[in-house]
Formats: sequence, structure tokens, C-alpha cells
Amino acid sequence: MEGLNLISTFAEFKELKNIDRPTMMSVLEDVFRTQLAKMYGTADNFDIIINIDKGDFEIWKNRTVVETVEDPNTQISLEEVKKIDDSYEIGEEFAEEVKLSSFGRRGILNLRQNLSGRIMDIEKANLYNTYRDKIGEILVGEVYQAWKKEVLVMDEDGNELLLPKSEQIPSDFFRKGDSVRAVVSKVEMRNNSPVIILSRTAPVFLERLFEQEVPEIFDGLITIKKIVRIPGERAKVAVESYDDRIDPVGACVGVKGSRIHGIVRELKNENIDIINWTNNTQLLIQRALSPAKISSIKISEEDGKIYVSLKPSEVSLAIGKGGSNIKLASMLAGMEIEVFRELEEEEEDVLLSKFSDEIEEWIIDALRSIGCDTAKSVLALPVSDIMKRADLEEETVVEVQRILRSEFEDEK
Repeated sequence: MEGLNLISTFAEFKELKNIDRPTMMSVLEDVFRTQLAKMYGTADNFDIIINIDKGDFEIWKNRTVVETVEDPNTQISLEEVKKIDDSYEIGEEFAEEVKLSSFGRRGILNLRQNLSGRIMDIEKANLYNTYRDKIGEILVGEVYQAWKKEVLVMDEDGNELLLPKSEQIPSDFFRKGDSVRAVVSKVEMRNNSPVIILSRTAPVFLERLFEQEVPEIFDGLITIKKIVRIPGERAKVAVESYDDRIDPVGACVGVKGSRIHGIVRELKNENIDIINWTNNTQLLIQRALSPAKISSIKISEEDGKIYVSLKPSEVSLAIGKGGSNIKLASMLAGMEIEVFRELEEEEEDVLLSKFSDEIEEWIIDALRSIGCDTAKSVLALPVSDIMKRADLEEETVVEVQRILRSEFEDEK
């Protein structure tokens, strides 16, 4: 009965954990041999016959018939064999069945514990290998538990997956039972257990959403060349078509935005700009900074920066809300973009660089990063706006505006 119980337990694991037959046979035999080695010092002279279909097994101990026994584990005397079967002679192999009851309660308990441990290790390895092959794929799961720093998601097989706060869109909010769609970001081992990390902020998540919504991308007629994102705020997707008859931008947007709307909703109203890819860096920057109209572009190989000049009315469009447009354009081009405001002929203004003796260089750089490279461009913005966009303290901004304002007052 003990043997049947042990096999039945293994059969249950087989059904639940989806372990293949050869692996199942190998594990069970190895567990028995390990226990036999503990009991007898070696398991080399044992035959283990397992019948998974019937749910039973047999263990046979093989010993050589000898005149004088030196090792009782591998040898048996002719005198003792004659008591069982007088047909044996010296030098022959005598096989004797070993009953599970001879293992004792402790031995049987060890067998079950070792079996459970091996099955668990195999299941961990299977889970790790399965999800390692799924990295970059979209998965739909159910929220099992939502914590402050992460969300526990269950897949259709009941496996636990993690969606960290850092991989969630800022406006994401999940409750138990909610359905969540994310991409498998990475799979790692922690304390000998696989940990599957999901992501909704990775660019590849947006790429997979486009593949699901746009058949031309899935079929390879349109290629996504590059994606840059500020999750929850804005994204730029550069696409290219290998068929001149297909408009890649129009295909991605769909009729009346039918294709892009589903993606935007999934990303919590993230603003998505789709542009035509080009290897011409200047043209790519013009498209990336749209709807702003650029007056001139200078690419500096010395400092690895791109200098863009725009009319004053175009600066805010190029920079975008919170500087998101200029930041994404820089990421798309792979170089930092600095925006300069063109001075109109009748306008008297002074470049910020002229105030380097009164204003620290890092503050001037922060103001330039939001498109303010002249005194009047800084004075034209509210203090609160500069504080938020340039990440400066209020007293710093107030002092800077005072210095700049005094310049024009002195001239008058």
C-alpha cells in the first residue's frame, strides 16, 4: 500500500505539473537509488522496475553467490542461497526483491520528501525556461494582489508574475480580479526560484500593441524602426514601409484613428506621435519636432549635440508640455537637442550667455534646456512654469528674473 501511495502521489504531480514521462521515470528511479545508497552504501547492484501505467514498482537486489561472504551488500553465501533455491552455483547472480516496508517509516518519509523536492525543482526549471522564451511577448493575466510597490499577477496556469511599480504607467491603478495586459520584461532566479517580471512601460510593450492592432506591421509590410517613450505622457514611433503603395503613418493611425485609439486607451491616454523614419538626421529631427517649424539645424560632431533655431512662436511647440517633445526627439535622434530662439530684427534682447558673471552656468543650462536662451524668453514665462519645467527653486527663478529685468531697466 505504501508503494501504491507513493506512485499515486507522483502520478498526481505528473498530471498537475505536466512533467513528461521520461523525466518522471528518471526522477523516480533516481530518488529510489539515492535512498538505497543511504541504506546499503551503494545502489549499483539494484534493479528498479517502474510501471507508471499500473502505478506500482519493484526493487530487486542483486548479489553474487560466493563461498565466503566479505561484503553482505553485494555477496550472498552458497549455503544461504541453497535454503531458497538449490539450483544456484558459486559465481552466479542471485536476485532478491526488496519490499518497501524494509525501508522503514523514516526511509519512506525521506523518499516522499526527496520526490516532492525534485518535482518542485523541475517545475521551477520548466517555468523559468518557458518564460525565458516568452521575453518580449504580451501576456494577459489577472491581478491576484495589489501592493504599494508591486502587483501580483496570475497567468492562466496559475503561475505568479510580478508587475513592479517602476514598470507601471504612472496612472495605472489595479484591484484584485482586474485583467492586466503587459509584456514579459525579464526572467531571473532569486533564491533558486524563478521570478517573472512584467512591464507596461517598456518600448517593446508599445511595439507589441502596434503589432496586434496594425496587420501591416504584423505581416512585415511596415517596420517599426524605433520607439521612444515617456510612459503615460508621450511617445514617438518611427515607422517605415517597404511598399511604396502603403502609407505607414496612415496605416498605423487607421480610418478616423480606429487603430491608434485602442493603443492610446491601453496606455492611459498616452499621446502617441507616429512619424516616417528616415536616415537623414536633419529631416528626422524636423519630423520629430513637428508641429514646430524649424528655421535651421546644426549638427555638431565636436560635442555631439544638435542645435535647432526657431522663431519665438515656435519654441513652445518644439519643447512641448514639460519638455516632453524635445526630450523624445533627442532620444529618437540619439543626440541631445538644444533649442535656440531666433531674435527678430526689431526686438532688443540679450543672450543668457552674456549673464554668466551673474548667473551660474548650470542655471543657464537648465533654462536653455526648456528653450529659454535669451533674457526676454525667461521673463516671458511665469515663475511657476520655469520652476516646473527647468526643475529650479522658486528663489532661484525669482533672482534670475530680477537680474534679467534690471538689464532692460538700466538701458531705459
